[in-house]
Amino acid sequence: MADFTLRVNGNEKKVSVAAETPLLWVLRDTLELTGTKFGCGAGLCGACTVHIEGSAMRSCSMPVSQVAGKNVTTIEGLSANGPHPLQQAWIAEEVPQCGYCQTGQIMAAAALLAKTADPSDEQITQAMNSNLCRCGTYERIRKAIHRAANAGGAR
Repeated sequence: MADFTLRVNGNEKKVSVAAETPLLWVLRDTLELTGTKFGCGAGLCGACTVHIEGSAMRSCSMPVSQVAGKNVTTIEGLSANGPHPLQQAWIAEEVPQCGYCQTGQIMAAAALLAKTADPSDEQITQAMNSNLCRCGTYERIRKAIHRAANAGGAR
């Protein structure tokens, strides 16, 4: 076991875990932030997407030792002032079916909007391409991203 200090959702957190423990399990099991989901465990599906220093990253394949001292944002910390414009757009466009992948989808979309305020369809496809949705709600996801962009979704 080793001690690590993480900055999660703006708060400093100290954890004592094995250095190779995936960030996903530190978030879910140690810090009890269960919004980030386990999908494939290999960084392929995107269900576990969080922001590390503002970039969308897979937490299931990221050892906690690599994020010590870095800013980590989970779905719980995406917005300090109520629902984020993306969360509002997701509801308005009725994006989720089963909903399992949606936190990862929203986190990937938020990283996109932080870099590109008004993305084209191609930019959305490129940014979201590696986030899988078994229910196939990709068109509604695209509409929600455009809706959030029009509402100032990069806040």
